Amino acid sequence: MIANYEGRIMKDEVSSSFIILNSSFFSDLVAAHHLQQACFGREAWGYLDLISMFLTPGLVRLKAVMGDRLIGFVIGDPNHWERVGWIATICVHPDYRQRGIGTALLAKCEETLRESKIKLTVRASNTTAISLYRKLGYKQIGIWQRYYTGGEDGVVMEKSRS
Repeated sequence: MIANYEGRIMKDEVSSSFIILNSSFFSDLVAAHHLQQACFGREAWGYLDLISMFLTPGLVRLKAVMGDRLIGFVIGDPNHWERVGWIATICVHPDYRQRGIGTALLAKCEETLRESKIKLTVRASNTTAISLYRKLGYKQIGIWQRYYTGGEDGVVMEKSRS
């Protein structure tokens, strides 16, 4: 069981709380799909991809919620044999970015994965995310050429933990 993580964000001098909880197929499928669309547009996972990720045993599925609204989502995929956890997807609704929600989601996912290395892939043009990952201890270890739709490269990043 994953304990709740509570955070506070400030917007226009009004304080609001978000919490991080386990995500579930029945309560979050539609909202996760809408969030993916808001964050990634044509790169968003479809319902079949999300259903697969919700039903695959052993994955870490966390959500950030504010009130009854899903504002962030992360899926971590542990590979116990290689001792690597992959961040399969992480997204924060555009209206809630730059407020620590992505950092909190990533930290809780990393903590839950427990592998000695965590990897992720990010669009080469997503300099904001790359900067955040570097700040959190990730280093670039490779490039997957033409990985994303439209031919954009994917930057592979890794964080080693002791």
